Amino acid sequence: MTKLNQHQLDFAQALFEADRSGTPLHERDWTGVVTDDDTAYAVQDQVMKLKGLPVGGYKVSLTSKQTQDMFDADSPLYGQQVDRRFLPAPATVRLAEMMEPLVEVELAFRAKEDLSPDDSLEDLLHKTTVAGALELPDARFADWFPSLGKYNVMADCAVGGRVVYGNEQASDQVFAAVDELATVSAQLFLGDRQLDSGTSSEVLGNPLNSLQWLVRKLADQDKQFRQGQLVSSGTFVLPPKLVQGHWRVHFDHGLGDVELTVQ
Repeated sequence: MTKLNQHQLDFAQALFEADRSGTPLHERDWTGVVTDDDTAYAVQDQVMKLKGLPVGGYKVSLTSKQTQDMFDADSPLYGQQVDRRFLPAPATVRLAEMMEPLVEVELAFRAKEDLSPDDSLEDLLHKTTVAGALELPDARFADWFPSLGKYNVMADCAVGGRVVYGNEQASDQVFAAVDELATVSAQLFLGDRQLDSGTSSEVLGNPLNSLQWLVRKLADQDKQFRQGQLVSSGTFVLPPKLVQGHWRVHFDHGLGDVELTVQ
């Protein structure tokens, strides 16, 4: 288990305070404090400890080559989230209560039972529910996208903001086979204007690969993806900035629409 030095403990405290106050940090003040994955996750764990609330779920980031290249990474990373970060659709958020949020189109999975690192993709299909989702990543740093360093992204709970999720259905009722998870299409709208579209194959080839990566990564850290926890598994599109208005994403495969009003 990685032991944090005082500067790293101060970093965790600063991230926690920035989350509470809404006053962003400046990366130049924290450059070089964290220089490896294990320490970054240990800082994240300390931030969660300071929050004093159980882990409600996770988000997985850097699930495409394009986003990995942007952050000089060669694998995904995850962030722990508390329950209040997950909002059922239709939802309303206030832009003034966030810092510099973006919008991502994702699939969200909820565990119907505890998940195991030995679970196959087929096992995960049967052990989860699935829903369309809009994730709103948001950092505790000013001017963070796309220049924030990877280790600071990891320490900052993978720049977790909010996750707005749609109607949950048993994954194996929506999809007859694992391969079908790679064929979900979605269109993102702001008002009546379509901003972008994407497919689920952008997420490590199949979003279930993202979930499996997370379950195994947690196991490596002596953690477990528990029954009832939710994960936002990775974006179909390069995220635009969140602005005021009515957002909607339409998914095929009977997953329907996810709607968000930003005031």
